[in-house]
Order: sequence, then C-alpha cells, then structure tokens
Amino acid sequence: MRSEILELLRNTSEYVSGQELCHKFGVSRTAVWKAIESLKKDGYNIEAVRNRGYKLVDAGEDVFCQRELDACLAESGLVTKALFFEEIGSTNTEAKKMAEEGEGEGLLLVADRQTSGRGRRGREWVSPSGKNAYYTLMLKPQFAPDKAPMLTLVMAMAVAKAIKDLQPASAKGEDKQVTIKWPNDILIGDKKICGILTEMSAENDYIHYVVIGVGINIKPQDFDEEIKDKATCIDAEWNIKTKRCELIGNIMKHFEKYYREFIKKEDLSGLKKEYEKLLVNAGREVLVLDPKGEYKGKALGITDTGELIVKKKNGATVEVYAGEVSVRGIYGYGR
Repeated sequence: MRSEILELLRNTSEYVSGQELCHKFGVSRTAVWKAIESLKKDGYNIEAVRNRGYKLVDAGEDVFCQRELDACLAESGLVTKALFFEEIGSTNTEAKKMAEEGEGEGLLLVADRQTSGRGRRGREWVSPSGKNAYYTLMLKPQFAPDKAPMLTLVMAMAVAKAIKDLQPASAKGEDKQVTIKWPNDILIGDKKICGILTEMSAENDYIHYVVIGVGINIKPQDFDEEIKDKATCIDAEWNIKTKRCELIGNIMKHFEKYYREFIKKEDLSGLKKEYEKLLVNAGREVLVLDPKGEYKGKALGITDTGELIVKKKNGATVEVYAGEVSVRGIYGYGR
C-alpha cells in the first residue's frame, strides 16, 4: 500500500485527505498514518496539514530505496525486474548468480554500498554508502559472443548522456564537460566519475548472459590517496544535488534506445558518430601502453566494432583493442 500511496501523492499537486486514502485503499486511518510515516523514514518529504491531508513536497531530497527506484523505472521497456540493496558484496557477482539460477533478461540490481566492488583487471572499486550509485544490468542477447564487448561502449554512451542531462547552464565551461575516455571511463573535465565492468558467460557461438556493472561517483567524498587527483563526483563539480534513482532511470532510458539501435546492426555503426562526439581522446595525442611496446599517436575515432583508431608518428594507422592495451592522454586527462 505504501507504494500505491506514494504514486497517488506523486500524481497530484494538491493535498490528499486521510479519509480519501482510507476509502481508496480500504484501510483504516491508522494504517494510512503508518504508511505515511514509513515513507517519511525512507526520506520522502510528505507534508501533513490538519483538515487538509497529505502532500508530497519535492525539496530536492535524494531518496534512494526500492520504491523510488521502481517509480523511476516505471516506463522502462527493458528492465523487467529491479532490486535495491542497501548493502551487497558486488552487484555483478549477484547478477551472475541470479542469471545462472534462471533469471530472465532485464534484471537490474542497484546498491547503495558494495563490500566487494571490482573494477577492470580485478582492481578493487571502493564503494561507500550514501555517496554513489552502483548497479548491474543483466542481458541475454542473441548475437555472437564476440560482439558483447561493444555493450560496454553502449552503456558508456548512456551514462554520459544521462549525466550531461544534469549539467546546469552555469557549468558549461570546457573544463566541466562530460566526456568518455575510450572505451568506457566517464569524465568531467579531466577527472573520472564513472567506471564500467562488463562480464560474460558464453560458449563458442552462444551467450548465456552478459552483466554490465557501473559505479558512478555522485556526492562529495574523500577519495583514497592514490586516486584523489584523478577522481571527482558530479555534485561537487557542478554544485548540484543529484537524485540517484532518477539518474539511473534516465540512464536506462538512454541505454534502451542505444541498445535497440545496436541490436539492429549488431555493431556500433549507427552509434559511432554520437560516441565520437563524447570521446575525449578524439583528435588528441595518446600514449598506447601495448605489451609489445608502447607508442604515441593521434586518436582519430573508433571503428564500427569499437576499436580506437590511432595514427602513429610514422603515419601508420592501427586499431587498438580495449582488452589488450591501456590508452592514456599525454596532456593529463584520463590518467
């Protein structure tokens, strides 16, 4: 009943009387009062006025819970089940477990805190509570396994676009722009705000499932010594107060659009131009840390399958694969 009361309050700008709620849901005034108190504990700002009733007041609070998540995903055509966790080991690990147990495509796991978060190459991803958003989307696509890595770039586009939607007019300077450091790190200016980890279970010609895990730095926080000069968060950079569930809902909206386009062609040809507009590497010198020998060159863009196109100093053009090398900007961005 709490979710139904919340939905009703969301959809009206006037006060709703306790008697009206009792009649609509067939419960006592005491039950209504308890439901309202429970919603308040979740963080909803509900104003109660004698002889008038209840009204949901939007004062910019960040309510991060199952009910708010459900509300923000209500129109999603891709997310079939969303689960919120105040604390979890790793959303990727849990999503893989649920996929193995038969959960269908479109599972979205969201957490306020992870105790065993992971980044690329097995690195620990520090995941404090009350600060950031951590989520994993599980898919069961019908295309060949070698196409799955491109989903990382598709998610990066969706995250970058949703974050750009939050950018206030006062933060439109070049040093505050949202960009993608190929293939999947999201930056504001020259500092990282988001990482993406995609994992897959597959056979030679068949994908069992893909999980795409995302961690976004949102609220002001103290970063570890080794990353404090390389990392930042949305709210501190733009002096705003991000609502995490709304951001995730917007990311899923953009991802669904991009994912449908990707499935049509099973490559990035229909998305490449938009991705390259966000690509911080494009047109800049990069340092490619290839195990066979590092080299410098100019990044030109990406291929239809997501490799970074780099023109070397000797004029040769090479395609850089994300799983094989690390690419760094020479001028300090995306370190």
